[in-house]
Amino acid sequence: YQSITMKLIVAALLVASATAFAPAATSKASTSLKVSEVELGVTEPLGVYDPLGWLETEPEAFERRRAVERKHGRVAMAAVVGVIVHNNHITFDGYLSPSA
Repeated sequence: YQSITMKLIVAALLVASATAFAPAATSKASTSLKVSEVELGVTEPLGVYDPLGWLETEPEAFERRRAVERKHGRVAMAAVVGVIVHNNHITFDGYLSPSA
């Protein structure tokens, strides 16, 4: 009785592990959000949001401002990860000084 139960458990584990790596059926999902890189700064209900009028006065600087905003967003995300690591008291070997 015990060997049959063990064989059934092993068989069930093998089937479960095989299904974990089987490709899942995916359907094409559609969203109502459609972003266009051609239309600069366009949002659906508002249109072009440019309260300071920089797009008309300095259109060549718009791409730089967009790139700088992406850079600042990435730095902010890295800072959040640093705060989470620090607050969870995670330390890494190799610090030059044990300043705490």
